[in-house]
Amino acid sequence: MSSTGTKALTIFAPAKINLYLHVTGRLDNGYHTLDSLVAFADIGDQIEIEAADDFEFKVCGPYGGGFNAKELDASPHSSNIIVQAVWALAHAAQKTPNLRVTLTKSLPTASGLGGGSSDAAAVIWGLLEWWNFPTQASFLPDLLTNLGADVPVCLPCQPAQMRGIGDILSDAPTMTEVPIVLVNPGKPCLTADVFRSFDGSFKDERTMPEQLVSFDALIEFLNDQSNDLHDASINVVPEIDNVIRALNAQSSCALARLCGSGSTCYGLFADEHAAQSAAKAIKEDNPDWWVEVGLLNRPERY
Repeated sequence: MSSTGTKALTIFAPAKINLYLHVTGRLDNGYHTLDSLVAFADIGDQIEIEAADDFEFKVCGPYGGGFNAKELDASPHSSNIIVQAVWALAHAAQKTPNLRVTLTKSLPTASGLGGGSSDAAAVIWGLLEWWNFPTQASFLPDLLTNLGADVPVCLPCQPAQMRGIGDILSDAPTMTEVPIVLVNPGKPCLTADVFRSFDGSFKDERTMPEQLVSFDALIEFLNDQSNDLHDASINVVPEIDNVIRALNAQSSCALARLCGSGSTCYGLFADEHAAQSAAKAIKEDNPDWWVEVGLLNRPERY
């Protein structure tokens, strides 16, 4: 996070990666319960907070043009989770949001990377500092959960095991930094559509090892897991299958998998050079795809 004499904060909102994702049940309200190992990459969006006379919300960046009027609305009735987060925190903290929030949107929307949740968590983190509130404020747990199931895990931006509907968080095994390539075919994949298409069986929650400090240990562990939404996501966006094939075609790719319930897939590599070479090759063969290379477990957080 950076600050200047004019009091501006810049906060990084990293991509959330579901290294595995198991569906463990279905609640009476229709929501599914999950078990997932979550980590964060140094690829993501950016939030900037500046002083203003009244609350303003701006969007820019490569994917800033995909927001409708309700999502750009800065009022408490906005459908944008970032704006909702600002008003919710302002109410809980009894503050007036005299500030401008600018989102630089670099992650594709509806891509399975938790972009909106991470953006909301980033603006909350920034405003807690802006208003001198502790990150352990008593009102935070309910506020985060009410915003969305993925928001609580995105606030600390640390690896975690997510269970329930995302509201049950446990410490993840100690993991090493891992080169990662993210690939999206340019097609949005809505979570609701994916779960409507899901017809698989339910799994038990996974017991985590204490540590996965070596690359080989991480890959061995993940090879025993899966993303249970893989087939359902391909039913919604068939191009996902092409992305998985493209990653697996890279000889240096140790594991290729769908990230979450969206259309982005990840590939893990033993070294950065191999990851960069793979990303370049995939982009050259598929110039209309979104392809980014970075490091897992080293988000340039706040």
